[in-house]
Amino acid sequence: MQRFGSRLTGALGIALALAIWQGLVDGGLLSPFAAPPPSTIVASVPSLIVEEGVLAACLQTFGETFAAVALAAVAGIPLGWWLHHSRRAALAYESWVAAIAAAPLVLLYPLFLVMFGRSAGTIVAMGTVAALPPIALKTKEGLDGTRRALLDVGRSLRLTPRQQFIKIMLPAAAPVIGNGLRLGLIFALINVVGIEFLINFGGLGALIATLGERFELPTMFAAIGCVVLISVGFFVLTERLERWLRRG
Repeated sequence: MQRFGSRLTGALGIALALAIWQGLVDGGLLSPFAAPPPSTIVASVPSLIVEEGVLAACLQTFGETFAAVALAAVAGIPLGWWLHHSRRAALAYESWVAAIAAAPLVLLYPLFLVMFGRSAGTIVAMGTVAALPPIALKTKEGLDGTRRALLDVGRSLRLTPRQQFIKIMLPAAAPVIGNGLRLGLIFALINVVGIEFLINFGGLGALIATLGERFELPTMFAAIGCVVLISVGFFVLTERLERWLRRG
């Protein structure tokens, strides 16, 4: 009931914000050319699906983001374990990983264009670089936070270091690693859509750029809404993954 109440409160808050937006436009306090009202945006959804191919664009953006996060997880989780396992490595490199997470990596896209060309490789590579730091840092944080009592129980049972990691440390760190995956998804999705927008290579980013150039603002806002829906879908997916890891 508490979870349902929280979700209902969030939905009502969004509905209230949209109603205020609609009222400001209808009252003449907000220009419909700068911010089309929600009713117009919703009315443009059929043309977005039928004429603009938004479903194919969503699948492309979803695939590129998922590939970027998967690659970042394959590299970031072992990197986080290394930073946890080696104090010297943590002192030497943790601040650099955090600095990369805070840097505007999207500005590096010309370098990736030279390396991979105007292709999906550039988009996936940019998303991977953006998603890797939060995954690595949260993995280290989760492993560092494993309770000593659990480790002592593992030693008393004569578990090997590998068994302790698989049976104790990884399940204990799963919620924090799940948060890192969520952050990685957010970082990756932002960069994927941004690079699609900049190099105009398919996906929702290129679709938003094209609609903006044609001044079809209601349809453009509807496409932006698709980006939000993909973000919500990724959040739900990682939440379910975290629960599965905790049960395991």
